[in-house]
Amino acid sequence: MSKLHPRLARRVKLSDGALVTRMLDIANGLDDVIRMGRGDPDLDTPAHIVKAGQDALANGATHYTHPLGILPLREAIAENIRANGGADYAADEIMVTPGGQQGMFIIALSLLDPGDEILVPCPGYNPYQQAAELSDAAIVKIPMSMETNFTLTAEMVEAHVTPKSKILVLINPNNPTGTVTPPEEVRRIAEVAKRHDLIVISDEIYARLTYGNNMVQPVASLPEMKERTITLSGFSKAYAMTGWRIGYLAGPRALIEPMGEVNHALAISTAAVSQHAALAAMTGPQDCVEEMRRLYDERRRAICDGLDGMGMRYAEPQGAFYVYADVSSLGLGTTAGAFCERLLAEGQVMMYPGTIYGDYTDDFVRMSMTQPVDRIRVAMGRMAGVVESFRAEARAPAN
Repeated sequence: MSKLHPRLARRVKLSDGALVTRMLDIANGLDDVIRMGRGDPDLDTPAHIVKAGQDALANGATHYTHPLGILPLREAIAENIRANGGADYAADEIMVTPGGQQGMFIIALSLLDPGDEILVPCPGYNPYQQAAELSDAAIVKIPMSMETNFTLTAEMVEAHVTPKSKILVLINPNNPTGTVTPPEEVRRIAEVAKRHDLIVISDEIYARLTYGNNMVQPVASLPEMKERTITLSGFSKAYAMTGWRIGYLAGPRALIEPMGEVNHALAISTAAVSQHAALAAMTGPQDCVEEMRRLYDERRRAICDGLDGMGMRYAEPQGAFYVYADVSSLGLGTTAGAFCERLLAEGQVMMYPGTIYGDYTDDFVRMSMTQPVDRIRVAMGRMAGVVESFRAEARAPAN
């Protein structure tokens, strides 16, 4: 490896994954690890969706499809977007991709030239930065904080725009913070985008998973925004379909058509079986989505109760299935990264530090609501024990 490593292209960055790899290595040597790290639902894909995939295979859905996706699915996606308050799209303004994450890379490779700037909320889902790096674009991180509950504001965006700015990413609900940008703030951000001629990537993959009175304002439905917005979404989160690898992009025809050629070059088409399963998800009964949302809401409250008991501060979790908590508020004198490693080694609980998602403080950890409530309560108890170990060490007299 030492001889081959220098031969990697300069665009390949390896440092961000080192901590996750180290934690996975630790976890492999432990029993009964409660995994609250990855954003992979523990819930199974609903049975009617699985059956649709099985039936599709039995009926010959084992070949390439249209590069943009099968027409019935694209029509169903367009109708679903309209039904949920989004923009009015034609089928040829929808592109089905092998997961939402590949959609990020298609966008970056299609729209960013070397030196172009992409504005990314920080913390925010890290593949956006990786996609920009592969495009030799400049990444402009917009730092967010607890002052706004880790939501982006128009003022934050305005302060970071330069003449080279081309794309603004809005992740709503946000991953990793689980916060929702208020609809009025989304409107104000849209005005900034129009004023500076920015393309907005509106990542709405968690839009069906919100809690309380929080709601997501689709960006593309705002006045004069459809022509400059690409909406990214998919089926992984709301329908527990991460392993099916299927997402989609919705945008103006002038962008979707050439981006479809990039998608064609990368994958030819999204797996036919996954597309038929996604069609069943979108056109079939939706009570499964509400049931999952209800379960996540119960888990959300269980995590917050546990953190409240420890006196640990956290951003108000309003959507997605994450809680973003402040290790520094415990006064333990440790970083979030070191805390996560010790929590795993001593408490058999896995969660990820915010630095993985671009957090500039190393104070926060992301907890996924991907365990049943009873396991979450056990995890919170173990976490409280590790916190007390930190405190006991601080109280112990020096030798």
